[in-house]
Amino acid sequence: MILYEYPFNERVRNLLRLEDQYQRLFFFVQQEDPRAHHAGLATLFEITDALARASGRSDPRGELLQELERQRQSLITLREHPEVEAEVLDTTIDRLQHVLAELSAQGKPGDITRQNEWLSSLRRRLLIPGGVCEFDMPSYHAWQAKPAQERFADLQQWCQPLLPLYEGLSLALELLRQNAESHNLVARHGQYQQSPNGKPYQLLRVWLPADSRIFPEISANKYSISIRFSNQDGQGKPQPVSQDVPFRLDLCTNL
Repeated sequence: MILYEYPFNERVRNLLRLEDQYQRLFFFVQQEDPRAHHAGLATLFEITDALARASGRSDPRGELLQELERQRQSLITLREHPEVEAEVLDTTIDRLQHVLAELSAQGKPGDITRQNEWLSSLRRRLLIPGGVCEFDMPSYHAWQAKPAQERFADLQQWCQPLLPLYEGLSLALELLRQNAESHNLVARHGQYQQSPNGKPYQLLRVWLPADSRIFPEISANKYSISIRFSNQDGQGKPQPVSQDVPFRLDLCTNL
């Protein structure tokens, strides 16, 4: 199956974007080729830039702390519920408490690029197309020529300050995804619409067979959900389909 997710609000949208950036970062960092590490550093700067821009409007770390604490309190109230598995519940609460402690102790995410003069110089050079050739920044060329394990150790050190935030957003999204209503549906003539009827959905997930070559174009808010299924023509342009499309729909709410 292939999964498509769509957020109902800006808070979840930002978490999903950060999750995607972190996953790309971890993938590139784990490779050995210096070109993969180059992509990893570019992604690292994407994350720190995104956090810096967000902090001008809001505090991503503070918002995440509030959300995780709200989820922790919601789980604590379930301890008296007779159908809840106490061991699983306590394990999840312990995870929340650990992540909250780690995130609370963390400084501003992304400070590493401001505190490290060489990383700051590299970040500025990466803004220029082709700006890190060996004649532009020979120190970076020398770093790329180091053994893979040395580069990996440097990348781990530079990524370390960002890990508490990743653990926090991963746990918040995990709990959100688990709290879902699942429905097996059919989009008649490639279209599906639904009204949330006041339910506070936070995230929509559409599952399709990986070999279907069909994808959803989604519009969703607290008033309506609209999904139109399309495929791609020879130029990659989306083309609406007219046949019935079976799919699975998950509607996720907070705890």
